[in-house]
Amino acid sequence: MRRLAQALQAQGHQVSRTLVAELLNAAGYSLQANRKTKEGDNHPDRDAQFGYINTQVTTALTEQQPVISVDTKKKELVGDFRNNGREYRPQGNPEAVRVHDFLIKELGRAVPYGVYDLAAHSGWVSVGVDHDTAAFAVSSIRQWWQAVGRTRYPDATRLLITAKPAPAKAGGGGSNGSRVRLWKRELQKLANELGLDIMVCHLPPGTSKWNKIEHRLFSFITQNWRAKPLISYRVIVDLISATTTKTGLTVRCELDTGQYPSGIVVSDAEMAAINIKRAEFHGEWNYTISPKAYSPDCAFIS
Repeated sequence: MRRLAQALQAQGHQVSRTLVAELLNAAGYSLQANRKTKEGDNHPDRDAQFGYINTQVTTALTEQQPVISVDTKKKELVGDFRNNGREYRPQGNPEAVRVHDFLIKELGRAVPYGVYDLAAHSGWVSVGVDHDTAAFAVSSIRQWWQAVGRTRYPDATRLLITAKPAPAKAGGGGSNGSRVRLWKRELQKLANELGLDIMVCHLPPGTSKWNKIEHRLFSFITQNWRAKPLISYRVIVDLISATTTKTGLTVRCELDTGQYPSGIVVSDAEMAAINIKRAEFHGEWNYTISPKAYSPDCAFIS
């Protein structure tokens, strides 16, 4: 306001910064921050893919088949670092945290991978200590199934997974992206172990915030640990496990100390061996990986 007033005064106008503010307000202007609404270019089949996903989810839920939404939450530095948000404390006694957010090597980073069960309105989070890879992602789904899923869905014949958007360009996709070979190879292993068809539907490009796990699980975890420094893995696990909502959300969280090395290359031969069936509509986004059928005289070598 002061600079605008000075510029107007230099042009011969008798004006103060207060008057400038009043004039701007009368003209319909106000101070506003940026709003994150642009997701990038819309894919022409964006709405059709959402419709396809909705049909698959509705059908699976009607048939009492498990439906989960999966993704990795933002990685967190472990230690006495600032955590966004505010919390009530005795006046004049804010919690002291580090000035700079530099990694503490002895503590490392936490990698929370979430599984949100749509029918049960419940979440599972594996807190990893290593890399965010497809092997870690599938391991988290496996842990959810072994601890919760198989008891909750004893008659399941298939598992429907809605995952993060397909990348708009080659080379993207994260740990559970539609173009990640390791993701599909690990899902084949899981399908073999569980004896279930694993159906995957990826959201269309540029729609990451539409993934149900984001606004039904992750957002509430962030609210629950606001202004609380994540000083240890135990604190992280406890804060995630304590997340609840008025609508009945419950969350179970466990620490995964396994090692998941990055840079694993899946060969063309391994890809060709995956028992995958692509849907007629955007088979690169929608596909089913079924257990492999082995002959009775097949021998397994570990």
